[in-house]
Amino acid sequence: MSFFSGNRQGCNPGPLVGNPLQGLCEKACIQTTKVFDACMKQLQLDATTIELTDLDPADPVAPLTFVSCSTVTNDVTIDNLVVDRFDDRPCFARVTGSVSVPVLVNFTDANGVAGTGTGTIAVPVDVVLYVPQPSVVPYRVTAFANAICSGGAFVDGTTFTINPCLTIIIRVVVDAELLVPTYGYCQIPPCQDYTQDVCTGFFDLPLYPAQQSVNPPTQCNL
Repeated sequence: MSFFSGNRQGCNPGPLVGNPLQGLCEKACIQTTKVFDACMKQLQLDATTIELTDLDPADPVAPLTFVSCSTVTNDVTIDNLVVDRFDDRPCFARVTGSVSVPVLVNFTDANGVAGTGTGTIAVPVDVVLYVPQPSVVPYRVTAFANAICSGGAFVDGTTFTINPCLTIIIRVVVDAELLVPTYGYCQIPPCQDYTQDVCTGFFDLPLYPAQQSVNPPTQCNL
């Protein structure tokens, strides 16, 4: 079993059913990341030049052929970050910087050997966000990005041009302890082991078919 497999107990995550206040038992202090504000940018870039590093294999035979690309989302950063507060709008600021999105490019070399390399796409951002006032625990401006490539081409050496479709989320966050109402601890069910037992479904059938009531026909056509 799991939270969502064969488990219907009330102390587990899922949609609210009935009175949401029923079962609340404590106010808990949890350590988490509070999001003060966030915004999303979606854009398509054409013929963006990217220089690959960390090639695998290290010395592919040119010319290379572009296959696909994907983002390495855990390493997205904001460089040259500037937060410029508005005098007439307390807690709002102009946030500028360059979002660096690591991209993994898949290719094949002249001998048909598959390989990979990493590069970086730099996307400028210039947005308005809610920014809290200074505090002992400082806020942070973070970025998340994901991308797919609609196409790409080999240029020379380790240089490619790619056509990425990007989704970027900019967040203003702070690490904090929040007091929240809870239903108590989650009840962790035992795991359900995967099995290829072909008889399981058959053995789960009832011995005899269930009796179902039906309305008798009013007329039989013989």
